[in-house]
Amino acid sequence: MKNKKILARIRRKRRVRGRIQGTAERPRLNVFRSLKHIYAQVIVDTTGNTLVSASTLSPEIKGTLRSTGNVEAAKKVGELIAKKCLEQGIQKVVFDRNGYRYHGRVKALAEAARAAGLSF
Repeated sequence: MKNKKILARIRRKRRVRGRIQGTAERPRLNVFRSLKHIYAQVIVDTTGNTLVSASTLSPEIKGTLRSTGNVEAAKKVGELIAKKCLEQGIQKVVFDRNGYRYHGRVKALAEAARAAGLSF
């Protein structure tokens, strides 16, 4: 059952990645979620460079959370990734949910990033 779920997510991921691409003007905000943590990266696909990254393992967040696998942690990561993007001069991104459904932690991260100043 687990392998079926993982394969289904990978199929969805490939389908989404066929439609969106991060450019220098609008890099891609990629989200990965595991059971314990959530990660976000801002990537330029044309060059393959990661411009900004944040996760629940980042030093700015790591000690402040009681649990790293919940919606509150995802909100903190969304705020942090938006803050780092704005410091780098990135204001517009393309959101890549990475095959995950847009609800729960993924939605919380996205909405926190929007509230902190990113537009997508």
